[in-house]
Amino acid sequence: MGLMDTAADAADATGKKIGEMVDDTKERVSDKVDELQADAAVKKAEAERDAVHAKNEHKENMRED
Repeated sequence: MGLMDTAADAADATGKKIGEMVDDTKERVSDKVDELQADAAVKKAEAERDAVHAKNEHKENMRED
């Protein structure tokens, strides 16, 4: 039974290690998705800021004319 117990323990440890690797990979992917979404939100905010700036500049130019 000693050999069977050792094999079972090794298989159990391997299963746990694989599970940890899968969890780590899922977390990395989730972190990357969060990063990309944040970058997209920043780009959208910058585009909106630029659009408002251009609109305000155009209005100011119209007032000067």
